[in-house]
Amino acid sequence: MAKGKKETAQQHIPVVTPKSLKFFEQYINNPSPTGFEWAGQRLWLDYIKPYVDETFTDHYGTAVAVINPKAAFKVVIEAHADEISWFVNYITKDGLIYVIRNGGSDHQIAPSKRVDIHTEKGVVKAVFGWPAIHTRSGEKEEGPSLKNIFLDCGCSSKEEVEALGIHVGSVVTYEDEFMVLNDRYYVGRALDNRAGGFMIAEVARLLRENKKTLPFGLYIVNSVQEEIGLRGAEMIADRIKPDIAIVTDVTHDTQTPMINKVTQGDLACGKGPVVSYAPSVQINFNKLLVDTAIKKGIPFQRQASSRWTGTDTDAFAYSNGGVPSVLVSLPLRYMHTTVEMIHKEDVDNVIRLIYETLLTIKSGQDFRTFVK
Repeated sequence: MAKGKKETAQQHIPVVTPKSLKFFEQYINNPSPTGFEWAGQRLWLDYIKPYVDETFTDHYGTAVAVINPKAAFKVVIEAHADEISWFVNYITKDGLIYVIRNGGSDHQIAPSKRVDIHTEKGVVKAVFGWPAIHTRSGEKEEGPSLKNIFLDCGCSSKEEVEALGIHVGSVVTYEDEFMVLNDRYYVGRALDNRAGGFMIAEVARLLRENKKTLPFGLYIVNSVQEEIGLRGAEMIADRIKPDIAIVTDVTHDTQTPMINKVTQGDLACGKGPVVSYAPSVQINFNKLLVDTAIKKGIPFQRQASSRWTGTDTDAFAYSNGGVPSVLVSLPLRYMHTTVEMIHKEDVDNVIRLIYETLLTIKSGQDFRTFVK
């Protein structure tokens, strides 16, 4: 928590409702791999439509919900919708399947995981096989790598595999689903970053339910293809041409073993949203974010992101001649695994911080330090 300013300490204020939590669970459980986000985007648009004035999508599937679409000054709040996955890359004559990454998929967690292979005929179940420990006895252990992990869908020939509708390029996702752990954490795959899509939708809900009128157009953006280079954000930033942007994504909780705080920072689930410092984060806009958190008694943490944030913040900031942008991150454990964990109170507080910050922004607000 920042020092030197009067702090308004408050008890935690819940935001997520039973109805919205039900949507969150459905949204997380729905597969939405990079390049194949449409089904998840339909769910998201169906949920957010009652709280906005209009919606639209682009050719690659980025979904946008708009409040005050005729306003000249445009503010974006943004998250990304895609999850890491695998592509079928090679089918052996014996019916085994080798894969390549679609995004930053972790080969070390793959062995013994159950997966869904998505085909035009429907989902085909498979597993990542791995040699039994008995057969590796006395030999030098070989760790999982892209060269040796493989899928087994119960077929004995390439022809059987293809008859199921599987082909090179078929996308593969893990089947793990959402759960609540110890009434404290949300756990599941793809919380990076469908948790963000959920949170910005909740901001829209709060605005509508609290009957707030904004003096600008608000574009609630759920971008595609972040996991392979911020591509969806690049495309939609060019289309919307926003004046400013608030981006939310996840960042690493660094309290678990084998993480070096010297290089990764000291961040923890349950201690609030994370405010980032990086060249793409506009300094005065970031100060507004921090001041809002302090004034409203919202706990927060700080992170230095060096040369870039690695999030869609970078895409928005460097678009259209420069768009003042800030990043609000959600601490997360076990990123890019099937058991990603986020704290319930952090989710509430990210939603509150974005919501309260929007209520402080003026139409035409200029964040330059000085104007000649």
